[in-house]
Amino acid sequence: MTDSAFVAKLNEQIAYEFAAAQQYIAIAVHYDDETLPQLATLFFQQAVEERNHAMMMIQYLLDADEKVTVPGVEAPQTEFADVVAPIALALDQERRVTAQISSLAGTARDGGDYAGEQFMQWFIKEQVEEVSKMSSLFDVADRLKDNPMDIETWIAREETGAEAADPTAPAAAGGAL
Repeated sequence: MTDSAFVAKLNEQIAYEFAAAQQYIAIAVHYDDETLPQLATLFFQQAVEERNHAMMMIQYLLDADEKVTVPGVEAPQTEFADVVAPIALALDQERRVTAQISSLAGTARDGGDYAGEQFMQWFIKEQVEEVSKMSSLFDVADRLKDNPMDIETWIAREETGAEAADPTAPAAAGGAL
């Protein structure tokens, strides 16, 4: 049986994941408005990933026969001072989510919810990748902030397209949409 503290925190995390997806959409729209299509595409893709993370959490709770709360989220930030500010926000967001995911795994462990703890392991691995990706992007953008087209070139060179599906990823509610 799933630990009730873990279920409550996982439902909270669903809100954070949906909020992250909304924030990434807002960042993508900002970059699209600035005619920076590589940055826009990257953040639209990040938004889908965050949304899918929420859907994975929903599916886990459904499979565990637990109550799912589909939360509303606060409006995302839509105005940014420069080309680097949205990436800095994204990096901060990924670091915050990493702490939240670690806390969730700890809550499951402390509650003796080994299935919940095992479920969180994929997200721990994913957060290492996400923080690394945003950290690298931030470093490059900060160095190249005076010439955003060089950031675009770097992304086009480094981001080789859609990654192969991770066979170890949890199932998302509604399937891979």
